[in-house]
Amino acid sequence: MAGRLRTGTSGFAYPAWAPRFYPVGLKGPALLRHYGSRLATVELNSTFYRRPSAAAVEAWLAATPPDFRFAVKAQRGSSFRALQPDPAESVAWLTDPLRRFGDRLGTILFRIPEGVTRDDGRLAGLLGAWPADLPLALELHDPSWHVDEVFGAVRDAGAALVTTDHEDDPEPPALRRSGPFLYLRLRRPDYSPDALRRWLDRLEPFLADGVDAYVYFRHDEVGRGAELAVELATLGSEAGFGR
Repeated sequence: MAGRLRTGTSGFAYPAWAPRFYPVGLKGPALLRHYGSRLATVELNSTFYRRPSAAAVEAWLAATPPDFRFAVKAQRGSSFRALQPDPAESVAWLTDPLRRFGDRLGTILFRIPEGVTRDDGRLAGLLGAWPADLPLALELHDPSWHVDEVFGAVRDAGAALVTTDHEDDPEPPALRRSGPFLYLRLRRPDYSPDALRRWLDRLEPFLADGVDAYVYFRHDEVGRGAELAVELATLGSEAGFGR
């Protein structure tokens, strides 16, 4: 069975995306309901700043269809503590509330920011403390992490490596699979139809092999990222990898 391509954006609560993506006047919970009618996943930004309450999670679930999936950004303070020598308590504090998503949790995005350099011991501690039943995607910003030993440790733990296409990258990065799914962040301000097709061509061998792919475009002020997510989803559906 082919894998599924899920596309979305970093965040959704942007009324300024009207009229390019949202109908004019839409606000509050209606934003996510409309978003979920057009796209299959979202990268939640608010969870990076605070743990989500039970009421918030229930509202997000109620506003989206059963096949919609959430990529939840790990709370930044707890993420920092989870890289310290004794991570078990911080990992539990971080992950316990996210179990409320149930099978609607696509993954937890754990970002190790630039300036935090490679430390194999602390990475091993994080991976060892991480609950085996919760999907993990690791975004390793500092180049010191980009070595085979780290990639091997992430693969052995069953976590996914995040691939990020930065605006200032001279060439698109190579896709590397470690876990059960791919996680791609497309951060350039715009992508031509040809560029989207090339990204689908890069994803297609993995999708054809049964691997799901999560692809997120960056937030912008007018909704262009959401338009791009719809365009890539349409290409994926036409190729047999969409909804």
